Amino acid sequence: MKLFQSIFGGREETHGRYPESLIEAAIERAVDTTDSRIRLLPGYRKHLRGPVIHAIDHVISLVDRIPAPVSADKHEFTSAPALAALYASAADMLDQFSRDRSLTDYLASPEGRDAGRITALVLAERGQRTVFGIDLTGDIIRREVPQVAVCFTDHNLVDPRASEEEARRHLKRRAFDHLLFLALTRIGEVRIERADLARQRDLLRGKLAAFKRGGLTFNPSEGEHPDPATLESELDSITDQLASLGRDDQVLQTHLEIVAESLGQAEHLLWSEPLTLFIDPMNIERTPHDPAARRIDFEELHNAREQRLVMQLVSFSPSELPAREDLVAAAERYLY
Repeated sequence: MKLFQSIFGGREETHGRYPESLIEAAIERAVDTTDSRIRLLPGYRKHLRGPVIHAIDHVISLVDRIPAPVSADKHEFTSAPALAALYASAADMLDQFSRDRSLTDYLASPEGRDAGRITALVLAERGQRTVFGIDLTGDIIRREVPQVAVCFTDHNLVDPRASEEEARRHLKRRAFDHLLFLALTRIGEVRIERADLARQRDLLRGKLAAFKRGGLTFNPSEGEHPDPATLESELDSITDQLASLGRDDQVLQTHLEIVAESLGQAEHLLWSEPLTLFIDPMNIERTPHDPAARRIDFEELHNAREQRLVMQLVSFSPSELPAREDLVAAAERYLY
C-alpha cells in the first residue's frame, strides 16, 4: 500500500513523471492481479510500462476531478441539496453511514479509532420511476399528474479516511485496481469463449468426419441435416475465431495483450461524466426555470460493463453516528 500511496500523492505526479521503482511496482501489481504467469514472457515489463503510466495518469485525473467534499453533519444536511437528494433525511443518512461495513472496519482500526473527522466517497445507483402526484399550473391544481421521480439506491461509503488527501489516494489505487479487474474479467471471458469454441470445433469435426464416412444418424429434433459444405463453413468460422484468440501456446501472450490494452485504453474503460439534475424536494424532475427546482451537480462514474454510479465526497464527524446495538450482547441477554 505504501508504494501506491507514493504513486498517488507524490510531487512527481504533477509533472507526469514517476519514480522507476514505483512504475515497476505498478507493473508487478498488474501482473499479480490478472495472471502471474505473464512473468514467463520475456519483455513483459517493457510491454506494460507505457500502458501502466497511461493508466496512472488517467486515474489521478479521474479522482482529482471529483469536487471537494460536502459536510454531512446533521445540522448542515438541509443546506446540502446533494445530500438531501441522496438520502431521505439526516437521520437516514447517518444511520446508513453507521451500518456501512467499510466505515465500521476503518473506525475499528488503529488508524481510524481516534479520527475526529472522516472523508469518504458515497456511491449510489441512480434510477427513475413514474409516480402520480399534484401539479400546479398557474392557479390550477391538477391531480394524478404523471411525474418522474429520481431515486438513489444501494448507497455505500468507499475508502473512508481521516483526511481528504488520504481518501483521494486510496480512491486512485481503487480506480487503478478496477481497471485490472476489468482486464481480469476479459481474460476470464476469453478463456470461456475459447473453451466453448473448442467444443463446437470438435463437434463439427466429428460431424464432418461422419459425413465423409458415408452418413450420420441425427436425432430428428435437431431439424434438417446440414450438408458437408455447411459444416465445413461453420468449422472454418470457429477455427478463425479461435485463431483470433491466439493458439493454445499463445495464451499468455493473449493475456498480456489484454492487460496492456485495458490499461492503455483506461479512459474508455473507466470514466466520469458531469450529471446535472433539476429536482424538487421530493426528487421529482422539474424544468430548470421551475421555482421548485433545485439544481444539483454530481459526477457519475461509468465503466465499460455499463455500470454507472453517482459519486459524492462527504466529510462528517464519527461522533454524530448513532450507536449500533451489539447483537451478540443482545442475544446473550435474551437467552440468559
